[in-house]
Amino acid sequence: MNLHELVSKLIVDSKDSVALFLPELTLCATIVAMLLIKVFDFGRRVDVFLVATVGLLIALVNAAPWQNLAAERTELFTGMLVYDGFTVFIRSVLLIFALMFVVFTRLSGIPDSEDGTDIFTLVLGSTLGLCLMASSNHLMMLFMSVEMASVPSYALAGMLKGRRQSSEAALKYSIYGAGTAGVMLYGISLIAGLLNTAHFPTIAIRLAEQLPTMPAGSVMVLALGGMMLGVGLAFKLSAVPFHFWCPDVFEGAAAEVNAFLSVASKAGALALLVRVAVGFGTFGPGGEAKVAELFNPSEQVASAVELKAGDIKSTPTALFFVADKEADKEKVADEKTAPTPTAPAAKAAPTLKDLAPARDFMAKLIAFIAILTCTFGNLAAYGQTNIKRLFAYSTIAHAGYMMMAVPAILAAVGHPGGELAARDAVAALCVYIGTYVAMNLGAFAIIAFLRNAMRSEEIADYAGLIKRCPLVVICFGIILFSLVGLPPLAGFWGKFAVFASLVESFGAASKDGQPANYLIWLLVFGGLNTAISLFYYLRIVKVMTIDPESPTRPPFAAPVGFLPSSYILLVTIPTAIWMLCGEYLLKWSESAASHLF
Repeated sequence: MNLHELVSKLIVDSKDSVALFLPELTLCATIVAMLLIKVFDFGRRVDVFLVATVGLLIALVNAAPWQNLAAERTELFTGMLVYDGFTVFIRSVLLIFALMFVVFTRLSGIPDSEDGTDIFTLVLGSTLGLCLMASSNHLMMLFMSVEMASVPSYALAGMLKGRRQSSEAALKYSIYGAGTAGVMLYGISLIAGLLNTAHFPTIAIRLAEQLPTMPAGSVMVLALGGMMLGVGLAFKLSAVPFHFWCPDVFEGAAAEVNAFLSVASKAGALALLVRVAVGFGTFGPGGEAKVAELFNPSEQVASAVELKAGDIKSTPTALFFVADKEADKEKVADEKTAPTPTAPAAKAAPTLKDLAPARDFMAKLIAFIAILTCTFGNLAAYGQTNIKRLFAYSTIAHAGYMMMAVPAILAAVGHPGGELAARDAVAALCVYIGTYVAMNLGAFAIIAFLRNAMRSEEIADYAGLIKRCPLVVICFGIILFSLVGLPPLAGFWGKFAVFASLVESFGAASKDGQPANYLIWLLVFGGLNTAISLFYYLRIVKVMTIDPESPTRPPFAAPVGFLPSSYILLVTIPTAIWMLCGEYLLKWSESAASHLF
């Protein structure tokens, strides 16, 4: 393939990709519009809140989750990104959350009109990076999207100008982020250098080819690269032992920023973790059949050479294989005309069983980190007196719960009936993410509104709130019990879906005579940690409803107003009436996972 043909194929593929990339392009256009508006004098009279809201609404309309959740897998921009139902779901969750977040900041008063342009630009920029994380299909895009999401977050953590704690939070966050980015990039270089590719589906093929005969030294380098890559993902998830930044940043930053870091960053990081696990551990849609076509002894070169730009949509794993096959096209043609005494033996196509060691390593490592994360988060939350630090550890614990779905995905793949169990595990994670958005956004909204009224974020100062603002206390209590996972609230169904996926994947693996016992340990620790978390969430409810008002509490500047109370009620309703509306989220989640395997 000459340069002209390569450029032509790139242009054709880019044109096809733009239509599926419109939500991200809309976010870019909104960011540029907000920055340009402030350049001109008339921009001082324009409310950037309206610009950000309109931009997010247009992006959500372009995403069209109501009709694209069952979209089949399509690779974008020569395989750098991937578009499917899972991308649509996570992208829509992020856009809906960003829209609700912008309204929340308008009601809470942070940011003010002077800083609104800067803050909304950072929020939309980070949201753009998170959307790219959910659709990453290449190691370099993985790194770029993580950094696009992280760098604006460092600035957001220090948005409270003049506060020493806020500046300290931003400094710590950026230092930890820079360190983990370097480690992650080095891990990426090890993986790409060893396998000679950075494209997720091709990585899976190369692993299946090379793992059975790979020298022990190369296996160690590959495992080291995988763990270093995991450092970056663990940092975004605030998973133990890379959680150090989370409590200090949450305490120093504004509650509004904490809501963004707690919800949006977790959703994007979990989506990226699923992409890496599925990309490295499976062959994607079509599975072994499409890989077998690539290794067909009579047609493997011809079929790869004859791929057209339109074939990329139906054969995603072949895209980066084409270069290897085309390089030998001339040589193969010469060999066909030359007389040969005997034909060489055809190379056997790799199978999912060849990837079993890689899946097993990833599943056990993620399971171990998930157990550490939820256990440490719940135990560390006990001694907290500041409500934001307590919710920082709560966020860490919930990251551990949600990570449990990933080992269930990996353990199910490769076994009879395992694809169905793996899809159910992805759907369970989507359900948990969907419920977590409402729960944590509502919690941090209440914390922010009470901060404005009380000028305090200490749990002790919440004593006797039931007398002053009963509606807020009732809503906060519902959210806290939902975070515990008590039925029939939304949080129960999110945890139940993940725990059920562990049982289903264990059953799928056991039918094949290879039981994944670590899934049972995940289930046991998940249940124990759920019981443990009840006590520190219940302590907050007890302080608000039973404890007498503290004489040292600052006097209320103003009660929680009508609009903030209405917003709290609006966010709490989905958590409380899950039994009536949860069926829709479950169907959407199942559609999102339908074309991953």
